[in-house]
Amino acid sequence: MLKEWVKEEKPSDEEISDRLAAARASLAARQTEIKEKGLPVLVILDGWGAAGKGSVLGRVIKGLDPRFFKCETLAQPTQEELRRPFLYRYFIRIPAAGKFSFFDGSWMGEVTAQYLHKEISRDEYHAHLTSIKRFERQLTDNGYLVVKFFFHIDEKTQRKRLTALEEDKNTRWRVSEGDRWQNRHYKEVMSVFDEYLETTNQFVAPWYFIDAADKKWSELQMTEILLASIDTALSNMAAKQAAPQLQNVFPMKAVPKLSEIPLDKTIPEEEYKKELDRLQKRLGELHNELYRKRIPVIIAYEGWDAAGKGGNIKRVAAALDPRGYEVHPIASPEPAEKSRHYLWRFWNRLPKDGHIAIFDRTWYGRVMVERLEGFCTETDWKRAYNEINEFEKELADWNAVIIKFWVQIDKDTQLERFTDRQNTPEKQWKITDEDWRNREKWDLYEVAVDEMLQKTSTKYAPWYVLESNDKKYARIKALQTIIKAIEKKLK
Repeated sequence: MLKEWVKEEKPSDEEISDRLAAARASLAARQTEIKEKGLPVLVILDGWGAAGKGSVLGRVIKGLDPRFFKCETLAQPTQEELRRPFLYRYFIRIPAAGKFSFFDGSWMGEVTAQYLHKEISRDEYHAHLTSIKRFERQLTDNGYLVVKFFFHIDEKTQRKRLTALEEDKNTRWRVSEGDRWQNRHYKEVMSVFDEYLETTNQFVAPWYFIDAADKKWSELQMTEILLASIDTALSNMAAKQAAPQLQNVFPMKAVPKLSEIPLDKTIPEEEYKKELDRLQKRLGELHNELYRKRIPVIIAYEGWDAAGKGGNIKRVAAALDPRGYEVHPIASPEPAEKSRHYLWRFWNRLPKDGHIAIFDRTWYGRVMVERLEGFCTETDWKRAYNEINEFEKELADWNAVIIKFWVQIDKDTQLERFTDRQNTPEKQWKITDEDWRNREKWDLYEVAVDEMLQKTSTKYAPWYVLESNDKKYARIKALQTIIKAIEKKLK
């Protein structure tokens, strides 16, 4: 792709200056429109070392309102970032609605460098490329504009620029060993870049090549392409074009419908106490081993109101070292969360490797409460099944243990618990008007839950139903399930 690229003929200096003045004014005007329309714009600048990405970026943003953009320099991941999933450090930096984020460097530089230096295998490299394509597509499907620039210079120009930078004591620091290695192995790097660009050149997020031999010409190319991309995105917003649903490609594990699950399972009090003590001790032992082997665990709880999620979580957490886990109670999204991709707030809450994250309600709100309350469109929640499976696949590829619980009770049991809460002063904080309103939609929720279980119970992240008419039985089953999943991973 890069090898076949034919450069556009460079205009005269006078023409460049005239077009640049107009483009700068237009970009400043578009920033206001982007803010008003709530369009999030992610601009990626990648390419050869010493191609001038940073200096051109500085020129492009000069006329923009700095309150509504952010520039991120993404070099090699830190040790802290290496303890998170591959895409973590990128996902948490995506812009809010109505704002720009400019990435000086991206996932391209990270994975191609790892591959070139044989830090990852070819299979791992291509797995990363698949993740990158899904990530970019998820962003565009959810209303983001992703514009990707590759700054290209030839081998001789790169060598000349690196030498000039090194000869000046004030710019010497800008030349890394990676830049020098890149120039010494220019043809090999070119081949890897070419394959990467070809593989990740998607209709929703294409690559644009910048002839980076001249800074003003580079700025003009980038600004005009950015303007055209913004205009297309704003037109698509006005037309309300929706992204299509994708067919599931992940292996599934069957889950019965809620109506088919018997809820008469109980456990005697004496057996409960004995098993609770034994299982909590075992889980505590496994937590130490998880930390030593740097294996992350994600435990997700969904279920009916008053089904016993809180008590279940409490018994699990009681077995763990408090320094190595965190419980995340998920409520309605905050403004900063609502203005970004709906998975953004969950990426931000992922544990470090060796730690455990417990979610009291999860990303599955997209296909339950948001679906039924009209907080997203039908296209959005239908598309979310595949997006969630992709999200959890990233976690599984990170080597995480993923355990998802649906805490199940029947309608009569819920009514008994609601009534008890309402009539007991110290429990009244647990019951709200919203709980009663949700109860009226029980049948609609059951349809949504059955579809959710069917479409998102993958083999790498299956659903487990906890029969919770007897809360104590459900607690023991949850501990048993968690222990079994962790032991399987540790083997």
